Amino acid sequence: MARILCLDYGRKRVGVAVTDPGQIIANRLTTVATHTLWDFLKEYFAKERVETLVVGYPRQMNNEASESVRYINPFLKKFQKDYPDIRLELFDERFTSKMAFQTMIDGGLKKKQRQDKAMVDAVSATIILQGFLEQQRNLKK
Repeated sequence: MARILCLDYGRKRVGVAVTDPGQIIANRLTTVATHTLWDFLKEYFAKERVETLVVGYPRQMNNEASESVRYINPFLKKFQKDYPDIRLELFDERFTSKMAFQTMIDGGLKKKQRQDKAMVDAVSATIILQGFLEQQRNLKK
């Protein structure tokens, strides 16, 4: 099977998570600078088979898209054009940064490590991907 890649897209950094080839477990992969994301994706897709890209899509409490989607939407449009064979899925990312921070606390990371925004972004991407996997499993039931 092919992997599922997940992005927590931000203006400065993008957290990246990926599944194992069996699409069972979400793993933190890395964080890349947003301006280098296209190069990263090109290299990654050359090495690994990816069937789906999940992108965290920020929503407000009233379920409307948040203001930051104006930075994400151009990426989504270009991605669909450049990679039409890779399924694109959006996943509500509300509260993932807070959940990532709490996960880091629960995991025993020191305060200095928790202040690493790149780490928070990568953990957020993992939480988004895990949520997507759970949603897909529930849909199959």
